[in-house]
Amino acid sequence: MFIHQLLTGREISLQSDMTKALKASGFLGLATMMVVGLYQFILLSGGTGVPSWMIGGHAHLGVISILAIVMGFAVPAIGVTGQLRTAVTVLFIAGQWGIPGVVWIGEGAGLTFLMPTAFLWGLALIASMLIMLYKTLTQDPTAAGGGASPASLADD
Repeated sequence: MFIHQLLTGREISLQSDMTKALKASGFLGLATMMVVGLYQFILLSGGTGVPSWMIGGHAHLGVISILAIVMGFAVPAIGVTGQLRTAVTVLFIAGQWGIPGVVWIGEGAGLTFLMPTAFLWGLALIASMLIMLYKTLTQDPTAAGGGASPASLADD
């Protein structure tokens, strides 16, 4: 449903879809990173070294995936809504997968012409962080979402 809404250009009506997308992408990224980690262990236990591009992609996906989960909680806590919420989510998820993906595909598969797109994915992450910074600095401290939530982390 979320991808269909993005592709058709319809505004996503449920704000929780955005935070769910960030959290789900984070957990999927961590699971992917763990599979890659196990593969690296298999390579090492077989006496083969792990290529540096695989290590770099693994590390970046792990860290950025943890941040995606954190963002899933931070976006509603800060009170990011509407088009800014959509922009933060789409830009962050694109950067989360684009950075390690371009390293794995560019270096690992020999498609080095894709490597310059790392700047695009990096800029997507930076833009999402700057939107969060803007909302943090300009939010009304008395408005809903302007502080700690009484809801537990399990409530979404």
